[in-house]
Amino acid sequence: MANILVVDDDELFRELLCTSVERHGHKALAAGTLAQARRIAARNAVDVVYLDVRLPDGSGALAIEELRAGKDPPEVIIVTGQGDPDGAELALRCGAWDYIEKPASVDRMTLPMLRALSYRAEKRRQRIPALPETSGIVGKSPRLAACLAQAGMAAASGVDVFITGETGTGKEIFARAIHASGGRAQGPFVVVDCTTLPGTLAESVLFGHERGSFTGADRKQTGLIEQADGGTLFLDEIGELPLLMQAKFLRVLQERSFRPVGGGQLHKSEFRLVAATNRDLAAMAERGEFRQDLLFRLGAFCLELPPLREREGDIKELLDWRMAQHAARAGNPAPEPSPEYLELLLSHHWPGNVREFLQTVDMSLVSAMGEAMLLPQHLPLDLRVRLMRGRVASRGLSPVEGGQERAAGTLGTWREHRARLLDRAEAEYFSALMDRAGGDAALAAELSGLKSARLYELLGKHGLVKGRRGPA
Repeated sequence: MANILVVDDDELFRELLCTSVERHGHKALAAGTLAQARRIAARNAVDVVYLDVRLPDGSGALAIEELRAGKDPPEVIIVTGQGDPDGAELALRCGAWDYIEKPASVDRMTLPMLRALSYRAEKRRQRIPALPETSGIVGKSPRLAACLAQAGMAAASGVDVFITGETGTGKEIFARAIHASGGRAQGPFVVVDCTTLPGTLAESVLFGHERGSFTGADRKQTGLIEQADGGTLFLDEIGELPLLMQAKFLRVLQERSFRPVGGGQLHKSEFRLVAATNRDLAAMAERGEFRQDLLFRLGAFCLELPPLREREGDIKELLDWRMAQHAARAGNPAPEPSPEYLELLLSHHWPGNVREFLQTVDMSLVSAMGEAMLLPQHLPLDLRVRLMRGRVASRGLSPVEGGQERAAGTLGTWREHRARLLDRAEAEYFSALMDRAGGDAALAAELSGLKSARLYELLGKHGLVKGRRGPA
């Protein structure tokens, strides 16, 4: 018997769904708010959650990650209003198993639950492991744990993998871990950095060439694709692969065979492909900058790595890990991070993600050499300046602006001053909100808790509507 949690503020719908769950032999747990759902989930091992998108105390879609935190997370079925495609899309992007629209038949409501329970039972029987802790991937956040589980499945299955994520999120580390945990671990791991492929010689580098095939080819050369035979071929930043090479590489992917430059005989190479990019290949394909057919071929198993700012709790984990590494190398205890130092690390946006974070910690350790404590003063100066400016701006006036107003005697009335501060705070908040939502106004409305009409009114007030995505 499974535990099924039904979270919906519509009492009639909630009772109907609970009755249906019990008729299938499972235990129904009911909640009308997110707060109640959190309490129930904390006390019970829940297998499936029916979760309404719009609840009195918040968005169900934005609570999916929290409800799925843990070693054996429940599958979440989102319940949306009829004709709400944005709610359905948001649910799937947040990790939902499925979604149903109100009103729905009893069969339509229970079928996703039955399939989710069947999937969970099969997954437990197979016991596919996540990537091992020795993979060098540090963190315990739910987002990272989900990626490790997906990567473990990919490693066990042997399928080609397409890794996406911002720069510095660890795409090559994941690629190496998948290789080391899979059936080709004893084979080679060959890296192709597509950003450095020479335009005229890219074909020779990938496919190899015969002696005398072009000017300067004074000896035969084995290409990287052939070197990857029996192992893994890692194409880093595949979005930079020239269009002509994309067509030729697509054929290699389909047939696992190729001809070296100047050669007439087909060569075979049985490799596993792991490709990675920090670019939007779908948008590039629409602009004709990337082949649509190659994009489809890459999409067999996609792994999207989260940015560091979305990995709750992992900054402290990474800091502790780096400090332990430093202590082991130096043979002395690492300096203790002060609360102020840690606060600044936690407050930074980290656009360069894990790579930038670790480089910053390393620079701090060098600066604090011989000292017992890490202080904000040990952080790189440019980072301290950016954090300082952000903090001052969030208070409304920069020191220069405030000084100028006081010097010019233009402070005005308290009401006027407060209005200026509120206007600046609004502009900063909504600009950051739309950046966080990736320009998606529907998601921004969910994150902010505002109705779409009010959100558009405020975005228009601050000139932030143009070029944004979302419903018109």
